[in-house]
Amino acid sequence: MSNEQQGKFFIPALGEIYAKFDCCAVPVLRVATGGILIPHGCQKLFGWFGGIGLTANAQLFDWFGYSPGMFWGTLVGCTEVIGGILLAIGLFTRLAALAIVIFMINAVYFTSKVGGFFWTKGGSEYSLLILAVALYFLIRGGGPCSIDRTVGREF
Repeated sequence: MSNEQQGKFFIPALGEIYAKFDCCAVPVLRVATGGILIPHGCQKLFGWFGGIGLTANAQLFDWFGYSPGMFWGTLVGCTEVIGGILLAIGLFTRLAALAIVIFMINAVYFTSKVGGFFWTKGGSEYSLLILAVALYFLIRGGGPCSIDRTVGREF
């Protein structure tokens, strides 16, 4: 890190620490986001982690007006599981991020109507955060330590 860059920090010595761990920031965000999405999808598809499972999830989507519920429930669950895995490992990152963005736009629309903003009231803040992170990966790609980067090809 140059002296000019270090001069921009309140504590210049921290600049070297930030620079050292800069390469880890994007992979950590990618893995954490995928790691959050995967169990949510497993709840919907398999009933794991206290989830309702595919049949009840399909009924819920029918009740929400997304018909046929089995199609939409499966699609959303697979988006979270498969998209989460692809995002976490950085394979087809932009494609996975696009699917997550589309899903989260719908989630924000629905949860905003039902619960407002705060997640404690069933609101949209979780969906907005995942949407923002997915938009980042849609625009920037998988970054360092991704399979996309290793292979040398991205969408």
